[in-house]
Amino acid sequence: MLNFSNIPTKIANKIDVIFCDIDETISSNGKILPETYSSLWDLHKNNIKVVPITGRCAGWVDHIARFWPVSGVIGENGALYMYMDNKNRLKKRYYLENHQVQESKRKLELIKKEVLTRFPTCKVASDQPYREFDLAIDFCEDVPALTMEEVQEIVKIYEKYGATAKISSIHVNGWFGDFNKLKMTKIFAKDVLGLSLKDELDNVLFIGDSPNDQSMFEFFSISVGVANITKFIDIITHSPRYITKKESGLGFAEMVRVLLSKRTKVD
Repeated sequence: MLNFSNIPTKIANKIDVIFCDIDETISSNGKILPETYSSLWDLHKNNIKVVPITGRCAGWVDHIARFWPVSGVIGENGALYMYMDNKNRLKKRYYLENHQVQESKRKLELIKKEVLTRFPTCKVASDQPYREFDLAIDFCEDVPALTMEEVQEIVKIYEKYGATAKISSIHVNGWFGDFNKLKMTKIFAKDVLGLSLKDELDNVLFIGDSPNDQSMFEFFSISVGVANITKFIDIITHSPRYITKKESGLGFAEMVRVLLSKRTKVD
């Protein structure tokens, strides 16, 4: 991985869309630091669109789409997106059809019961009541931290039932259906931004921090990991092209600072 400070000026000058994870990419130990939130506004002022992509719940997505300086939000690992239209009205799209949702919820209840029996110190994520499509098991946010080996055992329980499971920095998220972050990102880009990502990758940057960002690191040629990605380096197969010096939200702010400083220069 190359240090992000070495990104060429001609690449930086082309970036007009940034897709980004939230937890421990924008946030730092569960908080949005002043310099990180200011960096979102710096991007907005420079006409660079920002689209957070998160495993967090539909309730969070609604809030972020309304109140942050972003062009939309993709939530629950690709199950849905929301954005504010030009009349300042919230618009949303779901990946699954209504008839698929109830069977999914029934099977997720079985998974929850088995996981919490096997790992009694775990809990469902505190935002689970506001989720529409996935089950999030908290392994370190509001509970004593599990080892990575134990976290991977939770993943195996999801997979035993045929669910997709991804490890974030704080949760194991699982769901039924063939959606994922990348698929919904492509749909959002076409629907809302009018972009065909496969044809316009030179204009887009992705930044993340954990194993559930791997498909994004693989797809986007301009991919960045904040420094804390290194804690997962032994279990990811697709690393980002660039890495920041700082971790979490400070790494995101560093990325923005470097990007905008490069854009002021002339080749």
